[in-house]
Amino acid sequence: MSKVAINAVKDLKAAVIAAVNKAKAAGELIDAELPDFVIEVPATKANGDYATNAAMACARVFKTSPVKIANAIVNNLDLSATLIDRCEIAGPGFINFFLSPQYYAEVLKEISAEGDKYGCSDFGKGEKVMVEFVSANPTGPMHMGNARGGALGDCLAAVLDKAGYDVWREFYVNDAGNQIEKFANSLNARFIQEVNGYDSVEFPEDGYQGADIVEAAQLFIEQNGKELINADEQERKKALVDFALPRNIAKMQADMAKYRIEYDKWFFESELHNSGAVKEVVDILTEKGLTYEKDGAIWYKNAQVVSELLKKQGKTDEEIERLELKDDVIIRANGNPTYFTADIAYHKNKFDRGFKTLINVWGADHHGHVARLKGSMNAIGYDGDKVDVVLMQLVKLMRDGELVRMSKRTGKAIQLGDLLDEVPVDSARFLFNTREANTQMDFDLGLAVTQDNQNPVYYVQYAHARICSIIKALAAEGISPRSCTDEELKLLNAPEEIELITHLASYTEEIILSAKSYDPTKITRYVTQLATLFHKFYNACRVKGDDELLMQARLTLCLAVKSVLKNVLEMFKITVPESM
Repeated sequence: MSKVAINAVKDLKAAVIAAVNKAKAAGELIDAELPDFVIEVPATKANGDYATNAAMACARVFKTSPVKIANAIVNNLDLSATLIDRCEIAGPGFINFFLSPQYYAEVLKEISAEGDKYGCSDFGKGEKVMVEFVSANPTGPMHMGNARGGALGDCLAAVLDKAGYDVWREFYVNDAGNQIEKFANSLNARFIQEVNGYDSVEFPEDGYQGADIVEAAQLFIEQNGKELINADEQERKKALVDFALPRNIAKMQADMAKYRIEYDKWFFESELHNSGAVKEVVDILTEKGLTYEKDGAIWYKNAQVVSELLKKQGKTDEEIERLELKDDVIIRANGNPTYFTADIAYHKNKFDRGFKTLINVWGADHHGHVARLKGSMNAIGYDGDKVDVVLMQLVKLMRDGELVRMSKRTGKAIQLGDLLDEVPVDSARFLFNTREANTQMDFDLGLAVTQDNQNPVYYVQYAHARICSIIKALAAEGISPRSCTDEELKLLNAPEEIELITHLASYTEEIILSAKSYDPTKITRYVTQLATLFHKFYNACRVKGDDELLMQARLTLCLAVKSVLKNVLEMFKITVPESM
């Protein structure tokens, strides 16, 4: 809610409590303690702007019917100090309230006064929150899942920031461990094949098959020659990785920058290994009796830890047994830590840096990893409940109703870089935030480049540009917006005007709900609806007219809509055009 709306509810609740006390003093209700009750927005507008269940909540303690209690409340109700115009009793004892014209005037005044701060709140109380997102494997190019994760993660971080959290964005670079060894083996094989022929060495069965590995080997030869063929294999692998990995990471960073994503930190997994942090978590788990040796490897008692966690959550033994939980290797027989071990160390590091809540945006294929990560945090003495994972479903690229798998430009699988070459960044960031993370998404490439109202981001941007055009056209006639009095703002009483102001008033609450649910798509829906309501208002209510007072009031409303549209688009790092 806006501050005006919050105060309206607060004042209304105080008025209802005062009415109950007055009714008790007059003997209309017995002297009993008033139980808690709610004031809420009814599902149907015909039932008022707010409603309360106070009469039903009081029935037992006052030992009389809700209708009689409702009548006693209404008869003693003084609304003069509130923004409520009138009330009525409905059904079994609900009391419905209707806002006064002053309320709508106050909303517009608040938006005008707060400007780009409108929608911000202290809901998060400055709590330090980390949002880790994308974190793509640096051994290859980024894909469509990373495109969706980037937009969702960055916009979620923006919403949390607006809601009063201290937000940190982080990208975790897996530059150590098994995948880098596989990367080295793949580069090594391709290098040898490029020098001695493709029959000279067999490509590793589990190697990275992508064309980017071939291109990296060819580029190395182009820049450094073939002399490395005579080097020791480990020396050759190291040289190839030292050449290819920084290039891949630089490309990832360039793609993220093009996508308008700025991270507070690119955290490298190698930091954890070099600092001893990975060994430390193994030692902690061992000290707690949560590891054992088997087949030369060190295992973590994941099944025991997760079972205990699920029992605390209310799961039965039968439900847990059906999950077929297994223990995890944390140190391989060759002495190398697994990816999971580094992940435990990384999340411990996050907590140690002072973050209170850790939010990870992951692909849905990581579903089985959530419980064991939370359990591992509990196992080493941290609060696993403070690790929240947003699981993201797959993206299918569509063009003209057909599934697209290959890039027209390269003839290869479409990468994030290809998408950003073809689709405006504005469209990508907005469209990827039109479907909740837990739903599969079809991304329409044709729609993304369309410049008409079928494209949601264009539709919202056009609403902003239209308001700018209205103001510019009036300025050409010597008419400028000015401050309006309360009485002038009360002239905004058409249904389209009231509906539009009501929606504007709900912006702060939508930000908070979006932050609570980790769902930035609520805001894209909100702003799309705002654009719809503005276009509806524009078609029904002529801004320029002979009535100067009404014209200025409508200009104030236009400016309020413009301000909120701008706030949302800028929050999501989307262009805010003044003409289209």
